[in-house]
Amino acid sequence: MRTEQPKTIYLKDYQAPDYLIDETHLTFELYEDHTLVHAQLVMRRNPERAANNPKLPPLVLDGQQLELLSLMLDDRELQPGDYQLDANYLTLQPTAERFTVDSSVRIHPESNTALEGLYKSGKMFCTQCEAEGFRKITYYLDRPDVMSTFTTTLSAEQHRYPVLLSNGNPIASGSEDDGRHWATWEDPFKKPAYLFALVAGDLWCVEDRFTTMTEREIALRIYVEPENIDKVQHAMNSLKKSMRWDEEVYGREYDLDIFMIVAVNDFNMGAMENKGLNIFNSSAVLAKAETATDAAHQRVEAIVAHEYFHNWSGNRVTCRDWFQLSLKEGFTVFRDAEFSADMNSRTVKRVEDVAYLRTHQFAEDAGPMAHPVRPDSFIEISNFYTLTVYEKGAEVVRMIHTLLGPQGFRKGTDLYFQRHDGQAVTCDDFVKAMEDANGVDLTQFKRWYSQAGTPRLDVSEAYDAAAGTYSLTFKQSCPPTPGQPTKEPFVIPVELGLLDGQGRDLPLCLQGEAAAQGTNRVFSVTEAEQTFTFVDIPEKPLPSLLRGFSAPVKLCFPYGRDQLMFLMQHDSDGFNRWDAGQQLSVQVLQELIGQQQRGETLALDPRLVAALRSVLENRELDQAMVAEMLSLPSEAYLTEISDVADVDAIHAAREFARKRLAEELFEPLWQRYQANREQSRQSPYIAEAEHFARRALQNIALSYLMLSERQDVLAACIEQFESADNMTERLTALAVLVNSPFEAERGKALEMFADYFKDDPLVMDQWFSVQAGSPLPGGLERVQQLMQHPAFTLKNPNKVRALIGAFANQNLVNFHRIDGAGYRFLADQVITLNALNPQIASRLLAPLTRWRKYDNARQALMRAELERILASGELSSDVYEVVSKSLA
Repeated sequence: MRTEQPKTIYLKDYQAPDYLIDETHLTFELYEDHTLVHAQLVMRRNPERAANNPKLPPLVLDGQQLELLSLMLDDRELQPGDYQLDANYLTLQPTAERFTVDSSVRIHPESNTALEGLYKSGKMFCTQCEAEGFRKITYYLDRPDVMSTFTTTLSAEQHRYPVLLSNGNPIASGSEDDGRHWATWEDPFKKPAYLFALVAGDLWCVEDRFTTMTEREIALRIYVEPENIDKVQHAMNSLKKSMRWDEEVYGREYDLDIFMIVAVNDFNMGAMENKGLNIFNSSAVLAKAETATDAAHQRVEAIVAHEYFHNWSGNRVTCRDWFQLSLKEGFTVFRDAEFSADMNSRTVKRVEDVAYLRTHQFAEDAGPMAHPVRPDSFIEISNFYTLTVYEKGAEVVRMIHTLLGPQGFRKGTDLYFQRHDGQAVTCDDFVKAMEDANGVDLTQFKRWYSQAGTPRLDVSEAYDAAAGTYSLTFKQSCPPTPGQPTKEPFVIPVELGLLDGQGRDLPLCLQGEAAAQGTNRVFSVTEAEQTFTFVDIPEKPLPSLLRGFSAPVKLCFPYGRDQLMFLMQHDSDGFNRWDAGQQLSVQVLQELIGQQQRGETLALDPRLVAALRSVLENRELDQAMVAEMLSLPSEAYLTEISDVADVDAIHAAREFARKRLAEELFEPLWQRYQANREQSRQSPYIAEAEHFARRALQNIALSYLMLSERQDVLAACIEQFESADNMTERLTALAVLVNSPFEAERGKALEMFADYFKDDPLVMDQWFSVQAGSPLPGGLERVQQLMQHPAFTLKNPNKVRALIGAFANQNLVNFHRIDGAGYRFLADQVITLNALNPQIASRLLAPLTRWRKYDNARQALMRAELERILASGELSSDVYEVVSKSLA
């Protein structure tokens, strides 16, 4: 903790390290009230730095919260006068180009609530070292461009900690006379310290095998606490699918003899790709039908894949510095999204990802924490594990894939992995491999890495009937963001088609081309204003723009509501069919918001009813797509696209629209619900795309039907809640009961659910979230009451996200109460968590940072709470950075 203003670190100041570590030998003596860490570092002068400075510079090792017990340089024991020690660094003077540093330190994982470095989760020791947690374990060059081989020995009481794990392959183990035992692991691949991992506990294991494309046998192990052993088969299946997919699509084979995953209850992130020993938040690995929803099953599959894919895109080739974080994360998010698209419905996956990006990442781009995909500076690197780095970073990689095509992209990745295996590199190195493999120039494209903000693409049309030409003019602009008042034009790939009056795609031939080149093409918008003219167009077409969401931009084209209905019915691009429905819904909802603000009687445009009726009655559409198209834009998205968000009017308008749709579409919704529920009753739960789709439509139908407040629907909802064989159906039934006016049934269901699942922490998290997200009056008081529940603790990040995070991010009408009580509540939790777990505290702050989005009264209340946090005492650098930038 600190009271002085933390230092800003700049990309422009990057310098290679003065020294390198060739070998790291670690020994951990694990005890209940402390841990001893003995480290031997085999080091040498960095020749890249030595060329300019023959004199040996001081060696500055990172270290925090360490008690130094002994220190040796080669064979000489150093005395306190031989080195300098402060709260962050250990400085000593080498006397030779090559040398060895031995140190012993005492640390206290048992009291580490920040969950960085080595800590206890329940009865288990585990680590989280990314980004800068290793410096809380021992003195080291804790930076990603220092890569070393690691040999790790763990020693602990055998009956408490029978399982001892670290990175690499096991090479030795044994017992000691005092009831302790030890194990040694060797990782032959050089890695930075952030990829180090250690686990010690009383764990059970599910084991499997995988045969690689070169016929090597890999042992696969997933370790969990004994009560969770029946929840890991889905993760194991997902791992094997991921390994096969990475071989087939990218030619990447696993390199060690063993791959391990450990599920941990207390974890700040979703999971961590430590070499050969992935540590997962238990919510990202445990899944079975009775306790995890379909969405949770899909999340487990995606995260298992993501962390496995990091073995190459992140571990074998890693980041030179933390400004390059998207090098590994953006690329790997793109890879896991493509994997999920291949395993499930490609269109539905794209819809889900874009809906999330537009609602949350676009809001980040428009807020005080806006930053480029490759940031220029940071105070606390933990604050830059953001949607911009991950999700927008993935969109940048996707645009390269779109521009080069699948084969060109694969050539680029092959060259990238071949050229940089075993190295710590930059985003520029990734782009250079793409350029060199394909003979293209991506210089202008790289502005996506250096310029912040969401570009806006305004499109206008002109049709000349006599000449048979049709022109589309694109104007791109990007709003100012902190530190970047003006932007240069981006390269924006626009995938498009032109529809005739029957909804067919027209052949696309540009002026000057000899012949048409298909009916679906990608055009690069590279100038501030650019026109494309198509010839041989027999009638005025309707453009289908930005197909597949080919660039992360805000597209503006003056579609009328009838045109949007036409695209919903006829567009050959599944994503754009959904997007046309979203645009139609937005236009209708914004009209209702205006009526609400003016005090007029609300009236729903019947075209939205007609459009959704045709979707419901279309039996050829994938049921998952029907469910997506029935989902109205969220209150969070309507807030994001508002100049000044009127929370109460948005909520009232959206609820009115949902109720009118439920009334008008009751019969087709009831038919779909009953048919799908009957199928669910007759067939066992299967975690596959077709079954996900059926349940998705069934559940959104139920959520509409319950708005009718009919007794037969209530009976159906209770039947689903009580007799469902899976959490997807049971949790949806609970959620619609919790949001309904049926008070007695709501209370009974909540009590039954909690009583049945009280011993399952992850299911109780869902119970908390359902209540935290309910927009019924008294939301804040319910959350405050739930904080006293024995299943809740501020020390567990999952609990904090499930209750406080769900309330502040999803329950907008209650969080943004006009008296400011929601803001005071969130600020209180941030101040408390600042001392316990700074990373979680800073992430909770996001809703308050967007204070400029609201009316003057709410702005003043939100700003006051940010100022109160800033003045609250010793702020962590995590919280200080977010609050200070929000107030700037």
